[in-house]
Amino acid sequence: MIAIRKYKYTINAAVLALTMVLGNSCTKDLLTPTPTTSIIDSKAFDTPARILSQVNGLYAGVKSGQFYGGRYVIYNEIRGEEFIVNKPNGVTGLDTWNQNVNSNTNEVVNLWSAAYTAINRVNVFLAGLAANSTKVDAATASQYTGEAEFLRALTYFALVQTYAKPYVFDNGASLGLPLRLVDETTLTGTGTNDLARSTVAQVYTQILKDLDDAETKLPATPTLANGATRAFKNTAIALKAKVYLAQANYAKVLTETTKLISATAPYQSPTGGNKLESSIATVFGGSYGAPTTVSPEALLFLPFTTSDAPGTQNQLAYYFTTGTGKGNGEYYLNKSGIYANAALSGASSTDARKGFITPVSVTDANKVTTIYYYLSKYNTPSPFTDYIPVLRYSEVLLNAAEAYARTGDLVNATALLNAVRHRSDPAFTFAAADIATQTSLISTILTERRIELLGEGFRLTDLFRTGQALPAKSGPQGNSPSVAVTASNYIWPISGVELQTNKLIQPNP
Repeated sequence: MIAIRKYKYTINAAVLALTMVLGNSCTKDLLTPTPTTSIIDSKAFDTPARILSQVNGLYAGVKSGQFYGGRYVIYNEIRGEEFIVNKPNGVTGLDTWNQNVNSNTNEVVNLWSAAYTAINRVNVFLAGLAANSTKVDAATASQYTGEAEFLRALTYFALVQTYAKPYVFDNGASLGLPLRLVDETTLTGTGTNDLARSTVAQVYTQILKDLDDAETKLPATPTLANGATRAFKNTAIALKAKVYLAQANYAKVLTETTKLISATAPYQSPTGGNKLESSIATVFGGSYGAPTTVSPEALLFLPFTTSDAPGTQNQLAYYFTTGTGKGNGEYYLNKSGIYANAALSGASSTDARKGFITPVSVTDANKVTTIYYYLSKYNTPSPFTDYIPVLRYSEVLLNAAEAYARTGDLVNATALLNAVRHRSDPAFTFAAADIATQTSLISTILTERRIELLGEGFRLTDLFRTGQALPAKSGPQGNSPSVAVTASNYIWPISGVELQTNKLIQPNP
């Protein structure tokens, strides 16, 4: 195995556990001989097969249940107002829902650790591949480099949106993150554990640098064998548009989305085969983007199987669904949130997305019956192996629609908004008052995002980039206060383990 340096900010054996090729676990004591199932440093890049297995390992690091494989998406949803806690359990995000985390709260420490472990794994891989570039052909080496850079950009983008002030607050002048770009591969070396925080702007610059390079190196189309479970050129472009949207750089959003959206309907990408799926139900069939199916709407979905599941209490279905053979119902939909929109709750609504809402009747000891509504987008049974939607084409259309609206092109903005709405409700017509002015159209597009992307990890970051307070919410199991944009708990604190061990790190105010 590759001996990745165990950063002091990691917990347990997080780094070591993620270094096994092909996802095998590494739990051996460092004093014991290397078992025959592991690959030592000098052999890790020996063959094309071993290099490919390490590429797969990069994705495995990002899809950790403590990161993009579950928890990151969940935290971004439950910090917003769309969900109410049903089972107040500290293990399943109660402190996060309550806006009451601190530097030593498990979710704060564990997400930081999982994300930086994934970043270090990318850095180790890039260094090793550069030193062994002749072991694979040039085109393959270039593609693998692009995939690694894309995953590093995706991870830093998640981190900077969680632990640092939104870029739009001060054009990125605030403290960002330690930018770790050097591989750490020894347990005893000096390394760079003491590293100051770069600014938010500097972190964004690095993210965009990685994505620009990845775009030039990734294949133009997804392969049949992988579907949309590995990055290709359009994946990097879509993430760039999302990054520019977070910066409110709407001209750049349009520069990128124009590469992915045809000038006229039916909207689709000129290359790469991306377009809206005809039915949104197909998008959340449990294994969308699986091998043998190159799925048009998926730009990146993280796959899981029964032998490679997100892990206990990390799975999206576990949190958001309930019932026999379903999830644990940790959170249900807030009747005062986006569920109140007529598209999802209106008696006469014919919107297909209404089909993702499941009512559950509960009768208490006093024979009072209450109906709770659960999100059933994620519907596989235990061990809950729904693919994680990271980037899909409907988001690309909505990103472009918002950018057009904010730059004054209401015609194109309305056309793309309608493309998303009409996929789920072909006969629907927006009221004139909802789309007639720039202000009303932007508001309508933001509402459509909440409907279309519900439960996919967008709500918190949309509140951040639009400068909104985190709304208050309440239910039978407790209340969560509103959080002002100037409050210290608007963003998460830096991990307490990092604060204890990195002499140059500064805490959030």
